[in-house]
Amino acid sequence: MRVQFAMMAALGLAACTPATPDSGAGFQDYNSYMKQNGAAQTYGQPAAPAAAQPGFSTEGAAAAIARANGAAPATAAPTYAAAPPATGVRPRGNAPTTIQEDTGEMPNVPKTISDENDFGAVSARETIESDKARIERNKAQYTVDQPTALPSRTGAEGPNIVQFALAATNNVGEPIYKRSGLGFTNPDRACAKYPSPDLAQQAFLEAGGPERDRKGLDPDGDGFACSWDPRPFRTALQ
Repeated sequence: MRVQFAMMAALGLAACTPATPDSGAGFQDYNSYMKQNGAAQTYGQPAAPAAAQPGFSTEGAAAAIARANGAAPATAAPTYAAAPPATGVRPRGNAPTTIQEDTGEMPNVPKTISDENDFGAVSARETIESDKARIERNKAQYTVDQPTALPSRTGAEGPNIVQFALAATNNVGEPIYKRSGLGFTNPDRACAKYPSPDLAQQAFLEAGGPERDRKGLDPDGDGFACSWDPRPFRTALQ
């Protein structure tokens, strides 16, 4: 008796429960959903046109925005630059059409390429005899300049430090001239007046050096002022 009552209660509950859809798409079966949206197709048949299928369209969105703003979508007409007049003159690069290709900027440049590398062209106007004559003319014009002695300096130009360097026999720091033990001038300060040791040595010789040191440029008495070194000149002579 109890078993029969339980079965009758289960059947009653089943009758009150709503039907469960076959698919979650719109709470109905999938085929009905696809037919409703126009996307169902039969195997072997072409799909519906793209206009009939739902989807996003940029053109449609732009038209909808324009309608919402109360204005029709404007379509800009393409613009093209006017073609230059046909004058028969080709411009150079980006230059205006009024500038000709040949402006005469280089009038002496030949209009054709040299044909010296073209054997046929050269052989048509040159022969072995003409080549020999041209070689002889070049030999006759060839001259060799012989070296000559350098001109001697005059006394107005000052002492010749090169000649002094070659004539001196002592080395730098080897004293051969007498100097007074009383130094009235600072050698570093005296040498700072000259931009180079060569100019200091020349001034030293002009003032009576190497025997006398009136400017205080050679306190050690080697005959060389302000660290002037005669060895480069001697090496060049060798």
